[in-house]
Amino acid sequence: MESISPERRGELLSKSRHYLKLELRDDYQIDHDLLNTWRRDPAEVLAGPALVWRDQVVQDHAAGQSWRRLRVVSEPLSEYHRFAYIFAGPGVAAGEQMRYLPRRLVSAVPLPGNDCFVLDGQLAMFNVLDGNNNRVDVQLTDNPDVVKFCRDSFEAAWMMATPYPQYQV
Repeated sequence: MESISPERRGELLSKSRHYLKLELRDDYQIDHDLLNTWRRDPAEVLAGPALVWRDQVVQDHAAGQSWRRLRVVSEPLSEYHRFAYIFAGPGVAAGEQMRYLPRRLVSAVPLPGNDCFVLDGQLAMFNVLDGNNNRVDVQLTDNPDVVKFCRDSFEAAWMMATPYPQYQV
């Protein structure tokens, strides 16, 4: 695995035509400023940052990019995931494919140890978080066995997951 910078991570994401994203945590520190704003004023988040994300989805899809996001979640949902579900609505309406999979259903499903992306079926990129849910490393590999493991894990979990519109919060 190669450690890469957050800037390189962003560059790879912006250049990928298709990516899969597997999220395995119940909280992400990187989003806490947005979460705190939502706690104070949900309308501010929905009228601002959520619409910015929606516009990004529209722009990316117009450019030929597509992605699927899978969230493995504990139930009942954490406050973070209750917020994230609402925040995701405009992006999903604009074309982002998202599914939710209760953690209780994945005990026998082989999943990567860290959140990951599969980029264009050729690269696997991992977000490594510390105990406080802060990203401490981004790892990248083109090892075909690792990429296949991540892609196969994602697809197996995706088939078990509930599409965003049908998921009951």
